[in-house]
Amino acid sequence: MTHALRKMLLLGATALVPFAASADDAWYPYPAQAIEPAFSTDGTAVDVEYVPLEAASQPWNICVSFPHMKDAYWLGVNYGVIDEGRRLGVRMTVVEADGYTELPRQISQIEDCVSAGADAVIIGAISYDGLNSLIREVAGNGIPVIDVINGVSSTDITAKSLVSFYTMGQETGRYLAEAHPAGSDEVTVGWFPGPAGAGWVEAAHRGFMEAIEGSAVRVLEPRYGDTGREVQQRLVEDVLTANPDVRYIAGTAVTAEAAQGVVRERGLSGQVDILAFYMTPGVYTGIERGMILGAPADSMVIQGRIAVDQAVRALQGEELIQHVGPQIFVVDQDNIADVNRDSILPPENFSPVFSIN
Repeated sequence: MTHALRKMLLLGATALVPFAASADDAWYPYPAQAIEPAFSTDGTAVDVEYVPLEAASQPWNICVSFPHMKDAYWLGVNYGVIDEGRRLGVRMTVVEADGYTELPRQISQIEDCVSAGADAVIIGAISYDGLNSLIREVAGNGIPVIDVINGVSSTDITAKSLVSFYTMGQETGRYLAEAHPAGSDEVTVGWFPGPAGAGWVEAAHRGFMEAIEGSAVRVLEPRYGDTGREVQQRLVEDVLTANPDVRYIAGTAVTAEAAQGVVRERGLSGQVDILAFYMTPGVYTGIERGMILGAPADSMVIQGRIAVDQAVRALQGEELIQHVGPQIFVVDQDNIADVNRDSILPPENFSPVFSIN
């Protein structure tokens, strides 16, 4: 990062949480963290205030690939890329592969996008390593590739717009460890980290497990599965049936959403509490209603917005922060009334949008 760019983006120490603001306010500047050196797994996080371009110099054609849009999390990312694409004045095609088992389909969809003339590609990857050959080929043809949300191991990408899911899992584990420190009565936790093999899942799992180490928290064998609601509900039901001593359900946002109904139907309200390691509208509402204890917010809408800005900057030869994501903060019943919902979640009436012409 150049001195000029750093000066433009340095964040004041007080801007840690995006609190409520007028709905007419611009989404930026936004409290974020840049990783230096970019793409490193152990780099230094530098607080920045992210400010995007005012507009694109021409209507670039941007392809966006998502694993699926079966849950509200990816709907939020969809809102972020579409709204920012419209603000900047670019064209956009959004494709989704329909699940974390559909890597070949994601690869095929991206290939089709590039063949159709995409100027840049934004990828929410199904697999941490499985897209590397494709990314190398696309980047080798001079097409910028932006890694959004999930993370890839490829070094051929242009930029990353994402947060540390290690930190997201760690924050959730830390909550439990602080509530049940070593020497207190042991509590049993059902842990549902998401689809096996996804980079963000493995990172969240490491963070969670390291955070509870040495505490009175006993974690059952992780139950991996796709982030479809039916899959997660079935996993929760199985764990509760096999382990009547479970005190907490912790896992993906879809897990938390599904677990609310299961806990209520089984008469376990007040006996089994629920935590998510990222935020969705359903989790947000669950916290408001006192049915979910809390969750870290990674501002998925902002991650989508930043990815589009990075793509446009790359196409126009503008300076860009190569590795950046919104600052993570925990939302719970104590601060939820003060959080700017529109920064971290899609509007309540938003439906998927697949193109901007």
